[in-house]
Amino acid sequence: MEYVNLGRSGLSVSRLCLGTMNFGPITAEEDAFPIMDRAHELGINFFDTADTYGWHAGWGLTEEIVGRWFAQGGGRRDKTVIATKLYASQTDWPNDGRLSALHIRRACDASLRRLQTDHIDIYQAHHVDRDTPFEEFWEAMEVLRQQGKILYVGSSNFAGWHIAKAQETAKRRGTFGLVSEQSHYNLVYRAVELEVLPACQDYGLGVIPWSPLAGGLLGGILRKIDKGRTADERVTKELAKHRDKIERYEAFCDELGQDPALVALAWLLKQPGVTGPIIGPRTLDQLDGTAKALEVDLDDKALAGLDEIFPGHRTAPEDYAW
Repeated sequence: MEYVNLGRSGLSVSRLCLGTMNFGPITAEEDAFPIMDRAHELGINFFDTADTYGWHAGWGLTEEIVGRWFAQGGGRRDKTVIATKLYASQTDWPNDGRLSALHIRRACDASLRRLQTDHIDIYQAHHVDRDTPFEEFWEAMEVLRQQGKILYVGSSNFAGWHIAKAQETAKRRGTFGLVSEQSHYNLVYRAVELEVLPACQDYGLGVIPWSPLAGGLLGGILRKIDKGRTADERVTKELAKHRDKIERYEAFCDELGQDPALVALAWLLKQPGVTGPIIGPRTLDQLDGTAKALEVDLDDKALAGLDEIFPGHRTAPEDYAW
């Protein structure tokens, strides 16, 4: 396993981040435990979750599963850099959601209880809250850090100017600011290259791409369909929009002699500012297979070929102006 510092921080994390979103709704608890144990065996020390995960199976269920895994002992908590997120509302009751100081305090305490830990390593805003000033956001996060409940603060789904505003506010307050940004980033969806990635690089945030396989589009979907496997309605619609590119992509992966999913992950690992993509295995076999992405070395010719299939963006404004 390779390790890098998360952004400008001194925190060392693995180049693959274990996403836990499937634990509970799709992967049963008794199957999730061996996956997390295996992640440690592979050297993955960076786990990501959120207070919303569990969805229809139960709000916070995924954090509870991770917490019960921690509770087994054996150094599981100490070996894990745990990141969780807050923002969404469980109910329509006022203040049950977003990034007010009140909700930040309540959400953090609830996540700590579910995770059965005394602190969260990286506490992330799951979305920007346009109705809460960053002064309030940072004051609440500073209190949590002073209390020892969190160590670092991260963001997710922020625009470039949100990151700039957050960091400039933190600077005025004399605090460290954001250490990471989780963004929707993969070969198919590269819009963050316009302003989010440049902002992260300038302010020293580590980029943690979510949905690195574009919801399955980059995971060899055509081969799976040919073998009789079906895709859900959303993926089917996305495939219809991008089928020509996906056909070219899978043919290109054949030329490389590599699995499409591994190529997609290896490409992200080559992108400037990327700490590591979030992988979301449902089974042990999927985890073992995905970990092989670190062994795929894409040369300049391969990277150029991928850019030809999936054109990216130059930094704004040069992408659309001069």
